[in-house]
Amino acid sequence: MTDPSSQPDRATGRRPRLAPLYAAGFVTAFGANGVAAVVGGTHQELGLSLAWLGLFLALYDVAELILKPVFGALSDRIGPRPVIVGGLIAFGLASLIGVFLTDPIWLAVTRLLQGAGASAFSPSSSAALARLAPADLKATYFGRYGSWKGLGYAGGPLIGAGIVLVSDIRMLFVLLAAMSVVTAIAVLAAVEPIAPLPRQRSTLATLVRAVTARDFLIPVTVLSVGSAAVGALVGMLPALATALGIPLIASVGAVTLLAITSSLAQPVVGRWNDAGRLRTRTASVTGAGAIAVAFLLVAALPSAATVLAAALLTGAGVAVLTPVAFAHLAATSPPERLGRTMGTAELGRETGDAIGPLVVGTVGMITLPLGFAAFGILAAAGALVATRLPHREEHPSRAS
Repeated sequence: MTDPSSQPDRATGRRPRLAPLYAAGFVTAFGANGVAAVVGGTHQELGLSLAWLGLFLALYDVAELILKPVFGALSDRIGPRPVIVGGLIAFGLASLIGVFLTDPIWLAVTRLLQGAGASAFSPSSSAALARLAPADLKATYFGRYGSWKGLGYAGGPLIGAGIVLVSDIRMLFVLLAAMSVVTAIAVLAAVEPIAPLPRQRSTLATLVRAVTARDFLIPVTVLSVGSAAVGALVGMLPALATALGIPLIASVGAVTLLAITSSLAQPVVGRWNDAGRLRTRTASVTGAGAIAVAFLLVAALPSAATVLAAALLTGAGVAVLTPVAFAHLAATSPPERLGRTMGTAELGRETGDAIGPLVVGTVGMITLPLGFAAFGILAAAGALVATRLPHREEHPSRAS
């Protein structure tokens, strides 16, 4: 089934105006990492115990785990644009709480509500992108979207730390509130309305078949490997660096290198996939394989050089697998179910984000390099799963 809105530039001669959707991706990534890094570094000044800090960091992800599939399905019912705008405004209002109330309880409320807002506009932005991007350029546009998200992940801690150095955490929340409201206005002004499509009645059996189909399950597994690797490296690479006597600034630099590498490479990978130079299955296997090599390298030869190499390889692996996996989901999902598909896919990524640090940390209680080896084996299994991705015609418009 072809969604007519997926080829707007063929009908009108114009490319879709998707920059506000990229901005929405930046906002959710910036808000997630920027606030987490700042609160983690200033938790004592804010009166947060380590237990409260752990709860605070988890609340954003908990909200996303529960609500992303819900808001994804809502975007199918009423169209993505109102869900994106509503989520951004909710995120901005939640951020305003942190401007005026910085007690531990209110910070937790702020973080939970920010996560709820992000749960609305993140999967809906992906669904809107899938609906509006031309059929033969979906990977290109998802590459750009992922690039801006990567910049948010990389820039959040740096910009947040800079703001706190010259002011305090309340100014960070002011910035987040302003960014989200401006982005909501841009979405209303520039992104064309996307009408919900007629849907067939869905049953529990239909849902089970959809989420267990190889065209859905394998790309989501691959995406989960990528998000798990990023979560594990962001959380555990500084710990390994400290154990090796590597300065903290070097380990933070390695994490930044990961994010920048991913941001720069994703648009290129998307264009290659759309041009037929990089097949989806090849990209999925290569990306997960690069991540496996990165973790096994650190496990076998832990040193400053391998820490940097692992960050570079992981960034490249995430960049290779992410846009093609999302493009595959967009191309194989029924257009009227794209919101549900993207919301459920994001649920898989959030699960991976939690599993990665858990695997490395749990097995790492024996020795931390062994924890990295355990995750490397898990990523290799993900690469093996990716070899089962069904072949499909990736460029239908070129074939016509």
